[in-house]
Amino acid sequence: MKKFKRDKELVLRMYFTWFLLGILYFFFAMLLNTFGVQFGFIAVIVLVLGSIQYFMSDKMVLYSSGAKLINRPDDEELFQIVDELSHSAGIDPPKIAIMDSNVLNAFATGRNTKNSLIAVTTGLRKSLNRSELRAVVAHEIAHIVNGDVKVLAIANFFVMLSSFLMQMFFWNMLFGGMGRNRDNGGGAGAIFILYIATMIVYFIGQLLVLALTRYREFGADYTGSNISGEPIELASALRKISISSISIPSQDLRQFKTANAFMIIPALSGDDISRLMSTHPPVEDRIRRLVAMVKQSGN
Repeated sequence: MKKFKRDKELVLRMYFTWFLLGILYFFFAMLLNTFGVQFGFIAVIVLVLGSIQYFMSDKMVLYSSGAKLINRPDDEELFQIVDELSHSAGIDPPKIAIMDSNVLNAFATGRNTKNSLIAVTTGLRKSLNRSELRAVVAHEIAHIVNGDVKVLAIANFFVMLSSFLMQMFFWNMLFGGMGRNRDNGGGAGAIFILYIATMIVYFIGQLLVLALTRYREFGADYTGSNISGEPIELASALRKISISSISIPSQDLRQFKTANAFMIIPALSGDDISRLMSTHPPVEDRIRRLVAMVKQSGN
């Protein structure tokens, strides 16, 4: 088993993002308490939604993407690649799923190395050569090794929670207060303030998570290239995936919208890629870093 380099900067960024989210939601909780929001109800929601997000995230992504688990006889070569790279990374081989789609893409999910899976599309499987496929699989295994799948799932949970509260406050403004006397005028004003505050928290939380999702791709490119030893092949695969996404019909891309953050390249149309709030860094930047890795290694 060979040793490979983990991206230490990625680990620092992941936990720093958690730290910032913790501070953000701590002050948010204090604000809710100040306005008399009952924490018992919120605690139940957090416990239920958090448990679902943590233990069911892999199944939720599978369901939303339409990926199906396969057995070894279905694709012996892919299983061999996953086994080899998993051994190099020092983890148990993840489960493997296939998405029946012409879109060239792949993702990894799972709460830990014992409960993980990798999914690839049929389009990716047909379009990449073995070396490129191996590099992409190494990239996905790197997500599992780096632990960023779990970090992203938990970070997304906080954003999902603020989205839930934002909707709750909105409907309370329309149809009733939150246990306060609306006749004194305080209830409606308090709910409006909470609604605006929740919108701000949601926006800031979303920015933090997006920053994390962009950098986790750099981290997986780095770690994955060390696992496979093929940064140039990953760069080649990224070019193919990026170019192919331009000509894919939008109805085919919708299949992956809910799993965008987990994909190796986002399932977005050309117009969407230019948006500032992207889940992924520009492909050109990722390729540039991979080429720089080769130069630094002297290959």
